[in-house]
Amino acid sequence: MNQTRNFLLFALLAVAYFLFMAWEKDYMTPPPPAPVASSSAAGAASTPGVPNAQGAGTPAISNANAAPSEAAAPLVTVTTDVLQLTIDTRGGSLVQARLLAYPVAPRTRKDPDPAPVTLLDNSDTHYFVAQNGLVSSSDPAAADQPNHLALFQAAQNAYTLAPGQNELDVPLTWQDAKGLKVTKIYRFTRGSYVVALDQKIDNGGSAAWQGNAYTQLLRTEPPHTGNWLTNMSNPETHSFQGAAWYTGEKFEKLQFKDFAEPKDKLDASFKGGWAAMLRLYFFATWIPPAGETAHYATDTVNPGSAHPRYLIRAIGPTLSVAPGQSVDATSRLYVGPNVQGKLDAVAPGLDLTIDYGMFKAIAVPMHGILSFFHSIAKNWGIAIILLVLLIKGVTWKLTAMQYHSSARMRKLMPRVQALKERYGDDKVKLQQAQMELYKKEKVNPMAGCLPVLITLPVFYGLFYVLQYSLELRQASFLWIPDLSAPDPYYILPVIYAAVMLGTQWLNPAVGMDPTQAKMMKVMPLLFTVMFAFFPAGLCLYYAVNGLVGLGQQWWITHHVDREDAVAAKS
Repeated sequence: MNQTRNFLLFALLAVAYFLFMAWEKDYMTPPPPAPVASSSAAGAASTPGVPNAQGAGTPAISNANAAPSEAAAPLVTVTTDVLQLTIDTRGGSLVQARLLAYPVAPRTRKDPDPAPVTLLDNSDTHYFVAQNGLVSSSDPAAADQPNHLALFQAAQNAYTLAPGQNELDVPLTWQDAKGLKVTKIYRFTRGSYVVALDQKIDNGGSAAWQGNAYTQLLRTEPPHTGNWLTNMSNPETHSFQGAAWYTGEKFEKLQFKDFAEPKDKLDASFKGGWAAMLRLYFFATWIPPAGETAHYATDTVNPGSAHPRYLIRAIGPTLSVAPGQSVDATSRLYVGPNVQGKLDAVAPGLDLTIDYGMFKAIAVPMHGILSFFHSIAKNWGIAIILLVLLIKGVTWKLTAMQYHSSARMRKLMPRVQALKERYGDDKVKLQQAQMELYKKEKVNPMAGCLPVLITLPVFYGLFYVLQYSLELRQASFLWIPDLSAPDPYYILPVIYAAVMLGTQWLNPAVGMDPTQAKMMKVMPLLFTVMFAFFPAGLCLYYAVNGLVGLGQQWWITHHVDREDAVAAKS
């Protein structure tokens, strides 16, 4: 069994898998339901509060969105060295976050300064906001509460982290007629994507206040655009989109389509956890204090609308504030990139948000090796080539056995053909005769299986690393502007097809039926089409891997020919 024949099944499975994913995205996603009739203004509909288990007397939190007439509250812009954020004084919510160090597209001569990635966004089609607030259990019927719909006051409408300044505080205040005052203080730190939140409750009234602090993320499902062909090469369509949480011990995820399933809903309390919304390369997460037990829940807001919003919430323990006293409720929001190896320093388990799926055990160490090579070469393309050479070095003897067996089988082709003519359609006797011939000549037709069994996990592991590792996003190499995207000029897929033709020329088609032989002839074309949609980094890996393997195979075949020539002379 030669290497090319082994890859036939793999190629067909891979093509079928990715075609099915793209087709399912286009045709199996149910259309959004028609908007339901409502007497309220658009966007003001509400659903029952998210269940919580904070004990008797804790009120449910309304999932209502602010009505358009209420939404026109002043906005506050905050600019640091890595973030540009917008805070809506309606609720003190973070409604927009741009990541200044991460452009949407690679920098080019035509566009040397592309727009930064927008993670949080309050537009209807890409809605994704971070909200927080307080809900009273001592007076749950009060119309005026410091929740995410309350109107806060800001001292100014713009804040900027000045050069040399390490921290920036942005305060927002709210006060009711009974003397309860709430001050939200957002704290930004230079070079950090972590935003600290302190909700300070000052009770200037005559009665005790009791309630809970909560944080939540609210998001719509990204709109589906393009056709199955463009989605094949768009990693965003294949990556996980939805909510995720960490219980302190276990990491779990919930896709948008499963929010409506009662069995999949989150409704639990745990300590040392966090709640997040994930997208490819970037995410946002609320992180309660490490020693605090919070209650987590998921829900759908306006489920019958054209753009339903999906919510994940954390409700803190009950707070009691006596008259004349004050209490602080703190939390942290991470809104930024998914950088492997650095997120656990922000909160335990946060590295798990980098979603390599079932190939995590292979992808994580492979990412580590690539990062090591990148630290030496300073280029991800060269790091991939060094990874090829490393794997080739480790598997050199295995592949040498395979190529030596292929070279010997190539020599046996005339004798195998004679056996086929001798036994005709008697496949049982033909197979027995072939096996006796292989045994006599000490040739193992199965020698090529083990290297392929090693190669396939590497293929899938590297596929996930190249598509889901932020470091490889927009990483350039020679003519390729982005190794995580397809080769724009299809040079690498063509090189790999040429390598396959060379491999077929060196490999014998021993014992292959005519149908299989025809399939083998279209293999180069099949791989060219398939790799045209794969990340250029993956194509680079396989093109270099194929070139090195072809060189090794040629050398071993040439060495076997010389040995036979010497044996014939003697």
